[in-house]
Amino acid sequence: LWGKPDLDDTIKRLQAFEKAGADVLYAPGLGDIEMVRTVCSALTKPVNVMARPGFTIADLAMAGVKRVSLGPWLTNFAFGMLETAAREIQQDGTFGFTRAAMPFGKLQALFAKSSA
Repeated sequence: LWGKPDLDDTIKRLQAFEKAGADVLYAPGLGDIEMVRTVCSALTKPVNVMARPGFTIADLAMAGVKRVSLGPWLTNFAFGMLETAAREIQQDGTFGFTRAAMPFGKLQALFAKSSA
């Protein structure tokens, strides 16, 4: 867990949540796949972790993870692309970033009413 690098303490806290009746145990600050594996093997309830660079869905599943949270990653990615576009306009006066934009029709289809 964030701010507590002691893995044994993290496991004890998660076990306490498990004993208290938690349905899913969330451990957002695990730094590597071995830590994830250690936590998952110490618990009987499903474990949720925060996605981070270096993790893959396959590796997390093999480590015992049942749920992955993206937290702020998609928003941060979108803001990063916005910053890239704004810098291009400001510094170069160009709009090359638009070549990577999702076509309007595809975006519109994502928000279309379902016929179901």
